[in-house]
Amino acid sequence: MQISKDTKEAMLATAITSLNTSNFPDRLNAWLQNCLTYDNITILAYFQNQPPVSMMFKSYQPKVHENMSRVYLAGAYLLDPFYDLHINNTPAGVYRLSDIAPDNFRRNQYFLEYYGNTTMVDEFAFISNPSPGISLHVCLGRDSNSNKRFTTRELANAHQIAPLVTALTCAHWKDLMAEDEMAEGEFVASLIRATNHAHGISLSPRQAEVAMLVLRGHSSVSIGLRLGISYQTVKVFRKQLYRKCNISSQAELFNLMLPILGSLSTN
Repeated sequence: MQISKDTKEAMLATAITSLNTSNFPDRLNAWLQNCLTYDNITILAYFQNQPPVSMMFKSYQPKVHENMSRVYLAGAYLLDPFYDLHINNTPAGVYRLSDIAPDNFRRNQYFLEYYGNTTMVDEFAFISNPSPGISLHVCLGRDSNSNKRFTTRELANAHQIAPLVTALTCAHWKDLMAEDEMAEGEFVASLIRATNHAHGISLSPRQAEVAMLVLRGHSSVSIGLRLGISYQTVKVFRKQLYRKCNISSQAELFNLMLPILGSLSTN
């Protein structure tokens, strides 16, 4: 009896046999496509003190990855909810963007200028940790090609195969090495120095923290919860920040800070 090469089991076996070869990302994608229906795939390795590394990306819609290198990998990733999972050492598993994003994410300038141009409708990621200080994200998305969100059943299927995805990605990318990790306090200090150098603006540590959380899509209420301060205190810091930067909107803050974030990501 001849066994079809197109079964999930056969494709999984092919992915396993391609571990530690250059064919693995494509074989992993082929197996995942047999398990789930999606329009695009992006595999990224995240580090704390250096830009992410793209392991592969494929899509039917060219706009999905059009600005990946120029915008996302150049510094905008620092504002991304998936990167936030990395710096908070989130356990391996399946995470949907709409579930992990801050409360104002879809209205913030990063979403409007980056995600809005990708035509992305829905996205989730399998997250694994192949070595200390590294998280590996296999992101599957739906964009204007299908123009529909993942169903509850499809996400349940993703959770079911997540242990297999984790085992495979950890085995293949186990030799990835991270540079020395940068703590959040060190990042804030670097942001303060870079803002002063680029614009002659001297931010306080709290103002710098508020700036990053605003850019990541947190409302004043959400920022207060993250920093352990009141909503009214956040409003004061936000007003001080805008006054110091001589701006009046989040869009202006985004345009002011994005080049700085790009410089920080390459230091």
